Amino acid sequence: MRRPSRFLYAVAGIFAYLSVSNCFAQGYPVKPVRLIVGFAAGGSSDLVARMVAQKLSEQWNQPVVVENRPGASTAIATERVATSPADGYTVLLLPSSTSILSALRTNLPYDLERDFAPVSRVSITPLALIVHPSVPARNARELIALARAHPGKLSHGSEGVGTAGHLAAELLKSMAKVSILHVPYKGGSEISVATVSGQVDMGFPDITSALALPETKVRWLAVTTAKRSALKPSIPTLDESGLPGYVRSGWTGLVVPAGVPKNIIAQLHAATEKLVNSSEATQSFNKLGLEPQSSTPEQFAAFIRSEVAQNAKLIQSAGIKAE
Repeated sequence: MRRPSRFLYAVAGIFAYLSVSNCFAQGYPVKPVRLIVGFAAGGSSDLVARMVAQKLSEQWNQPVVVENRPGASTAIATERVATSPADGYTVLLLPSSTSILSALRTNLPYDLERDFAPVSRVSITPLALIVHPSVPARNARELIALARAHPGKLSHGSEGVGTAGHLAAELLKSMAKVSILHVPYKGGSEISVATVSGQVDMGFPDITSALALPETKVRWLAVTTAKRSALKPSIPTLDESGLPGYVRSGWTGLVVPAGVPKNIIAQLHAATEKLVNSSEATQSFNKLGLEPQSSTPEQFAAFIRSEVAQNAKLIQSAGIKAE
């Protein structure tokens, strides 16, 4: 009697593995899922994560536990997920600041594009171009004309070097071909005070921070997203205001370690899309100054690549160095 060949054993093993994997994926999740956040509890990213975790838990009837791992500008949390098992039970809430970090530092212990599989975008955060009332510009076109007429005379503040507000201003300067002095501060509250008091002429705070400023102390000129913000629909985009193609925003999305089976990613995506596109989520996000926005895994992967590439270009052209 002939013994089965090694080839037949190998084929049988492969089919057994695929069968187990398929059953596992169909039952996903069968245990608690960890949602890792690179910030301390209480911030906007943490609040987004907890909202997502609650809604996913309700859909799955399984706990989704938010785990805060702040530090190193989100690198600690990002590395944690990159090195976790590729089984779908460890998910990262990826913020836009991590894509800036990937463009700014070359010695990170992970590669954002190689080590992760995107699931979906979750939210976007419009930035607002605001000026002090003393600036003689009623709209973005007039501001650009003013900056061209007086190179280096205007100043813009930011929350620090390499932050979202800083790069939003650098993109404007690059596209409009103007020179505006950058004045970095140490946080959002400081830049708000500086803009309101006239220490700087302009800034790009997130829309939540801008909405909190007294209307008599600042003038809104534009928002940075591709479409007008539902939170301030009367304000035009920079794309409408003489800078066609200008798009910048804060954002969050979900990614998992590279190697997670595609059928598990598909289930994660379907659950995320359902919660993001619900009317309840829209209300909850808007209260945080965010706008819900989902995407396919492929769209999110292309978006991450474009964000890292644009950030790298801006960082290089502005001569920005990691602090």
